[in-house]
Amino acid sequence: MRAAMVAVLAVTAACDEREVILPGKREDLRAALSTGAPVEDLAARQGNRSLPISLPAARNNADWLQRPGTPATRTDNPALGPAPVLAWSAPIGAGDSRRNRITAEPVVAGGRVFTLDAEAKVTATSTAGATLWQADLVPSTDGAGDATGGGLAVGGGRLYVSSGFGRLTALDPATGAVIWQQELQAAGNGAPTFANGVVYLVAGDATAWAIEADTGRIRWQLSSAPDSNNVLGGPAPALTDKYAIFGFGSGEVQGAFRNGGLRAWEVIVGGRRLGYARANISDITGDPVVLGSTVYVGAQSGRLAALDVSTGERLWTADEGPLGPVWVAGGSVFLISDRNELLRLDAATGDRIWGAELPFFVKDRPRRQKEVFAHYGPVLAGGRIVIASNDGWLRFYDPASGAPRGSIEVPGGATVAPVVAGGTLYAVSTKGMLYAYR
Repeated sequence: MRAAMVAVLAVTAACDEREVILPGKREDLRAALSTGAPVEDLAARQGNRSLPISLPAARNNADWLQRPGTPATRTDNPALGPAPVLAWSAPIGAGDSRRNRITAEPVVAGGRVFTLDAEAKVTATSTAGATLWQADLVPSTDGAGDATGGGLAVGGGRLYVSSGFGRLTALDPATGAVIWQQELQAAGNGAPTFANGVVYLVAGDATAWAIEADTGRIRWQLSSAPDSNNVLGGPAPALTDKYAIFGFGSGEVQGAFRNGGLRAWEVIVGGRRLGYARANISDITGDPVVLGSTVYVGAQSGRLAALDVSTGERLWTADEGPLGPVWVAGGSVFLISDRNELLRLDAATGDRIWGAELPFFVKDRPRRQKEVFAHYGPVLAGGRIVIASNDGWLRFYDPASGAPRGSIEVPGGATVAPVVAGGTLYAVSTKGMLYAYR
């Protein structure tokens, strides 16, 4: 009984003790994440420098044939007027929904703009805004919403379309008629690349294909380690005269000889952004981009690497994860990072020159920060860096300093990177509309 009384008195005394209130401002534990970077990175984000840059001369390109990783079909600085305005808009089919997404950038050739909607429908639109034809590539055994994703490329007088239904299809660009189809045995979300009578792509994020453009027959294949967690929309291969460079869902990058498909080298672009669950996904989201003897490639988990194109030797690594293909010009690498920053890095060293913060969380309040804005690009056009965003804007930046240089509204918000051809900038919206600005 006496011991019980002592225990009761001790508890009562403890209840009389006042809580110690520490002095100072109260900070939310997740406040550091609201800026898009862990606390240790904040100091690095402040070191912006405005350095002169010598850009390639603007060139009025008539076509935009495929994604920009391959030098032979890339225009380094396509011409674009100083103040483009909306010229026309046209529907292209189904827009983004809860289950389906548009992942294919437009391609432009022969006075036609080709697009792929969220449900495997291809549309050809004239450069004046008239719908010329549409082709539905959903297999007869499937429904339109059963798969999504894919990419486009033009070459050799054909339009090549990969789709989430696991097919690569060659179409007649003038009519939309199917010329051939090749079963990929996996989702064909990656964008194709064409050169010299062969179409290259990655399917299922683990298999690289080289397919004859005339017949659709398989020329050779390569495989990578499988990965179950992948980002929708795979990277396009980059090509040189000798090599094909592929990025896979496992974070592996392979260089192969185009003649025969013998693997020349392989590299893992690994690394994680501390403090972010999404960094566990190792997909190559920064498509391989070749300039000279260097290939630039990155993973959204937080790494960008510069590799020797013939050996795969790592030249440098930056702790930034590109969300799309980088743009290399004037001795600089421009990218949209996994922290929603537009960055300019030194192409020779990977050192940061400047960064411009882009809208990050849709909701400002820390407890509601679940959804982030998506940004696509960058593209150098008319001497400015262009970014398309799903918050409803096209944004322009000074490549020397990163200073904003204006914006244009995209109704509904953009869903893929912009392309520029014939002095016109084309953007695809989340609502399934094609917008032309000139």
